[in-house]
Amino acid sequence: MTEEASITSTQPVIPPIFGLHGNLPALIVVICGALVAITLFFLMGWLQKRAEKTDSKIDDIIVAALGTPAVIATFIITLFIALQVADIPPTLAWIVDSKYFDAIYIILGAWALSSFAYNFISTYGYKLAAATATDLDDRMVALGLIVAKYVIWFVAFLLILHTLEVDITPLLAGAGIITLALALAAQDIFSNFFGGAMIAIDKPFRMNDRIQIDQYFGDVIAVGPRSTRIKTLDNQIVTIPNSKLVSNYVVNYAMPEPKIKVRLPVSVAYGSDVKKVRETLLDLAKKCSEKYPFILTEPEPVVYFLEFGASSLNFQLVVWINDFSLTYETKDALNMEIAERFAEEGIEIPFPQMDVHIKDNS
Repeated sequence: MTEEASITSTQPVIPPIFGLHGNLPALIVVICGALVAITLFFLMGWLQKRAEKTDSKIDDIIVAALGTPAVIATFIITLFIALQVADIPPTLAWIVDSKYFDAIYIILGAWALSSFAYNFISTYGYKLAAATATDLDDRMVALGLIVAKYVIWFVAFLLILHTLEVDITPLLAGAGIITLALALAAQDIFSNFFGGAMIAIDKPFRMNDRIQIDQYFGDVIAVGPRSTRIKTLDNQIVTIPNSKLVSNYVVNYAMPEPKIKVRLPVSVAYGSDVKKVRETLLDLAKKCSEKYPFILTEPEPVVYFLEFGASSLNFQLVVWINDFSLTYETKDALNMEIAERFAEEGIEIPFPQMDVHIKDNS
């Protein structure tokens, strides 16, 4: 054996993967893919600028959601094709297994879908919520952003495990048990949350409306996802769960308009001139409307002779006012006028009395 042959036999053999002659097609694919990805990157930037000039926001949302994932997907597809045509040692053959690339595609798809959902809800949800008087819509939008994001990524996580042939049955069973336990523990919270959603959809009242529910009477100052707060006329804050609002009768004094009818009971003594009482009440109601602008002349005040009471003749004076919050001020003004006019007209205001007759049997 010659010295030259001995030296040649001791040189290490270079694997084909490192040889240019065996991987030239793969190198060409990588270069072409890089050029396509760079072109796509600049194209997305150009589309983004064009979308910003349009009135619609949906094109901005679509371009923003697809931009970066599309560029990365181009690199991944290029790498996959390059590996298919490259000379790869058997020990690295697992790299070209499509299930790993499928998992990456799922991640990119979830990224694009999550970005689209987040931007769409954020843009159009807050725009719709800004048109309402309550802040419940804004909170619902914020909750929708969180739910949409986590649901999309959770589904993507399950799809990745399924693609990688990981048994997800125990995970789903465990998640179901945990969800059931949380649902049972937080059923009141969910009930109030869905009650808040129904209030946002049905809109039985608005901010600053005066409502009555059960024994509570006051103005709405806050509508939240769990509860609604009203300020009573005694300046106290009452917090009412939304589930209670949905399942009970709610009286709204501000809808359909702030104009409201005020009923004032008036009693006079037996023997009073009924016609004179009616005329006096109508006249003083007219003069009160001239003195107090919140008392309306249209519809006109009305007087009803309701009944013969135990100790009095009972009437009812009905007037309309233009602001539901001035009910007590209206009653005060009318009662003051009634007391003064009845005294001038000699109309007696009765009080409970009892006649006792003593029979002398002596």
